[in-house]
Amino acid sequence: MNLLRTLQLMMDSVQSFNFIASLGLRLYLAPVFWVAGMNKVNGFEGVVNWFGNKEWGLGLPFPELLAFLATAAEVGGAVLLIFGLGTRWISIPLIFTMLVAITQVHWHNGWQAVHDLQSPWASATAEAALERLHTAKELLQTQGDYTLLTEHGHFVMSNNGVEWAVTYLLMLVALLFLGGGKYVSVDYFIRKHYMKPGSEL
Repeated sequence: MNLLRTLQLMMDSVQSFNFIASLGLRLYLAPVFWVAGMNKVNGFEGVVNWFGNKEWGLGLPFPELLAFLATAAEVGGAVLLIFGLGTRWISIPLIFTMLVAITQVHWHNGWQAVHDLQSPWASATAEAALERLHTAKELLQTQGDYTLLTEHGHFVMSNNGVEWAVTYLLMLVALLFLGGGKYVSVDYFIRKHYMKPGSEL
C-alpha cells in the first residue's frame, strides 16, 4: 500500500505541472501555422486560384472567402497561440483548417508524409518513389557535391500524405481540452482576475 500511495503522490505532483504540455503544444504549433499563413499571404492570388480551380486545384466554392479565412486563421492563430490568448477558441478554426487539408489535399496520398517502406501504412507507390529517389541520388553523386548536399541529412522522397496534418490536428484537439495552461498564458490571467471561478475561455 505504501508503494501505491507513493505512486499516487508522484502522479498528483505531475498534475501540478500539466501547464507544460499546453505551453509545449502552443510553441510547437505557432511557427507551423505562422509559416503556412504567411506563405498564403505572400501568394494569396495563387491560393485563391488553387482553392477554386476544379482541374488542378481543390475546386472549392467561394475560393476568395475560404482563402481569406484559412489565411486569417493560420496567421492570427499563430499569434494567439504564442500568447495563449483565446487558446480554446482559436483551436476550433485551426482544427477545421486541418480537416480540410486532410480530406481535400492529403487524403489520396495515404498516411506517410515521406515515403519509407519501414514506416507503417506505406503507400502503394512507395517502391516506385524510392526507386526514383535512388536514381536521383546516383545522379547527384556522379555530377554534384553529394557530401555538401547531404551535410545535414539524407534526401527523401515526399509522399504528401496525411501524417503531419493529422499530428497537428491531434495537437489542436489536445489544446481544445487543455486550454492555454496555468501561469504561461494570457487566458490564465484573464480567468484568474476577471472571470468567475470555474469559467473557461
